[in-house]
Amino acid sequence: MAKITRIKASDGPSKKEAKDEPAITRKKVVVKDKKTEKAKAAKVKKAEKAVSKVDKKDEKKPFILIRPFVALFRYLRDSWMELRQVRWPSRKATWKMVLAVIVYTLLFMALIAVLDLVFSKLFNLILG
Repeated sequence: MAKITRIKASDGPSKKEAKDEPAITRKKVVVKDKKTEKAKAAKVKKAEKAVSKVDKKDEKKPFILIRPFVALFRYLRDSWMELRQVRWPSRKATWKMVLAVIVYTLLFMALIAVLDLVFSKLFNLILG
């Protein structure tokens, strides 16, 4: 950590204090160094990883014929946990979204039909 000494002028000493104490006082202020904090945090993370690696080595690996089933079970378990975290819309919100999709589809269909009619008339006029 970096140590910084801050020099601060006093509010103005009285005549009695002027003889006894100087007009400037020193105050030590400790400022935390970000680099050293990051280095300490990195050391802590490395230590945690080392501990977790030791724990993983102690775990027994399943027999080779069982591994695919263990992997499948983990996948299904994790998928189920993700599905439980999904916030599903209400029935009213679902119908609003369905109607929005239907309206958008009808508008897009009408636009394509109008463009098809315009281009077919244009080509018949040119080739006609």
